[in-house]
Amino acid sequence: MTRRFIGNSFFDWLAQHPGTVDTIVHLGARTDTTLTDKQVFKILNVDYTKRLFEWCTEHDIPFIYASSAATYGNGAHGYRDDESLLPQLEPLNQYARSKQEIDLWITDQKKKPPFWAGFKFFNVYGPNESHKGRMASVVYHAYNEILKNGYVTLFKSHHKDYKDGEQLRDFVYVKDVVRVLIYFLEHQPKSGIFNLGTGKADTFLSLVQALFEAIGHQGKVKFIDTPENIRENYQYFTEANMEKLRLAGYTGVFADIREGVADYAVNYLETAEQF
Repeated sequence: MTRRFIGNSFFDWLAQHPGTVDTIVHLGARTDTTLTDKQVFKILNVDYTKRLFEWCTEHDIPFIYASSAATYGNGAHGYRDDESLLPQLEPLNQYARSKQEIDLWITDQKKKPPFWAGFKFFNVYGPNESHKGRMASVVYHAYNEILKNGYVTLFKSHHKDYKDGEQLRDFVYVKDVVRVLIYFLEHQPKSGIFNLGTGKADTFLSLVQALFEAIGHQGKVKFIDTPENIRENYQYFTEANMEKLRLAGYTGVFADIREGVADYAVNYLETAEQF
């Protein structure tokens, strides 16, 4: 059964149908990393998640929610999902701070749902992301740039240790993300906060090259300055430490960027129906 709720109408529905829900998977959030309005993030990301967590606690319902790798900031403290290290993290924007705030709040609660898990998603890409607009993946935007202009634009590097296009991210295919979530829903291993990437960082150039190969396009890349409003807080490297997820029993193999991008491009972006 599929229903659509707007804002707090979901809580009204929950109050009227408490016995019809067996698990809540909360992946919604305001994800704009350039937005600076703290109140927007407080209402949509922090308070909303708290209410869901408290409802699940009250009704003994398992709860899964989306955290973010953005909480790691510039990576100065590494990318380990050890909850004892959470207070050390230094997020770089209001979106990331909202995710950090809810991670700290949840781990500090004495009463919790019978099972709960938060996932620090790294750079997710794949089908069904067109609604995200600017916050959709590089693959999605690169594909549409190729159609429109015949080339892809990437940010220049403004860091002496990285060449243009060689900024690194842990890109994870959405199908692998779903497989991990299903595993946790079905097996409910130890509760906690977990990284969800692949454990291997790739460059943006490698990512768009995988796209060029998948669609048979002679690749052309143009580099543009990173906008000044995000330049200072730009992440040049992210890579998930996956040990905790593996210790929770997940043994699935993650698609590398060639496999993931090829599936996304050929079976979704290149088709009339992108879902």
